[in-house]
Amino acid sequence: MTEIAADHPLLRHEGRIDLANPREVELIYAGSSVRARFVGTSIAVRASNRHHKFENALGYVLDGIEGKIVLDEAPGPRVYPIAEGLGQGPHELVVFKRTDGELHYCAIHALILSDGARLLALPQPPERRIECYGDSVCSGEVVEANDYLAAKDPEDHGGRYSNSWRSFSMLTARELGAELHNNAQGGIAVLDGTGFFANRTLGLVSTWDKLRYNPAFGPATEWDFSRFDPHVVIMALGQNDSKPDDYIDADPARRALWKEAYAGVIKSLRAKRPRALFVVLTTIMNHEPGWDAALDEMVADLADPKVVRFRFTRVGVGTPGHPRVAEQEEMATELAAFLSSFGPGIWE
Repeated sequence: MTEIAADHPLLRHEGRIDLANPREVELIYAGSSVRARFVGTSIAVRASNRHHKFENALGYVLDGIEGKIVLDEAPGPRVYPIAEGLGQGPHELVVFKRTDGELHYCAIHALILSDGARLLALPQPPERRIECYGDSVCSGEVVEANDYLAAKDPEDHGGRYSNSWRSFSMLTARELGAELHNNAQGGIAVLDGTGFFANRTLGLVSTWDKLRYNPAFGPATEWDFSRFDPHVVIMALGQNDSKPDDYIDADPARRALWKEAYAGVIKSLRAKRPRALFVVLTTIMNHEPGWDAALDEMVADLADPKVVRFRFTRVGVGTPGHPRVAEQEEMATELAAFLSSFGPGIWE
């Protein structure tokens, strides 16, 4: 067997990934990935899972065919076969994290190829770059429960139907030929003490600038913003902010506080991404219209031509459960068309 260390220079790492230990490339956020091009007749991945809850899985796309690797819940490295009996190739592979950092972190130690196999240089990375801050819809939670289209989620879905690859954020990036950092976390709201993430302790205000952010896996660490310079930043919060109480139309003071906090995060990000176009949206998952009205007000108050508002055709009324594949594709088509309407200048 030919073992390729996770820090090999011919591999490409995409997403907000922890590279502090080059022999353990740790995937944290949904959709973060390792990409390779190789010649050889088999391939496997050696990985360690840091399980928190539910089913944990890596996804992969090998020569355009998507697959899934369910990870062991026990700690320690395991070898997970991907394919055997291949032609010599060349082959292209991307191994990606299907779920967000609430469920698990996963370290990639190595790719394992057949005897005599070797890596090839990958094509140049996309020149277009997108960053997304969002929730479970952006991370593809329950997206593959296609028998529940436009319906509530199945009970006890337990992570089995989640797949970041099929989220509208990742679909939009692929449609536009862009690299994506998908900084999405299921259950997250803007403010600490609301939403669902981390037992309702952490919101976007505490995680937007973090690499490691789940307290179940130890202390948070800061993200180095110089590692990725996006042309477009998608801000997709507002779905979970009504928990534990839907105050947006009932409490003007809390409405103002929410808008101020969200605007503060956007301003901080704008300082780090001065050329990027910021797109503020919510998804088609059902929610009260007051949240979208508050976002309209926030964007108007910012009065920044680089911060724009976008509404899906069925925003807030499309489905009572998480959007399934067809609904995510619907959103991706609309968002890609919106971004394209700005012309090629947004990618410069």
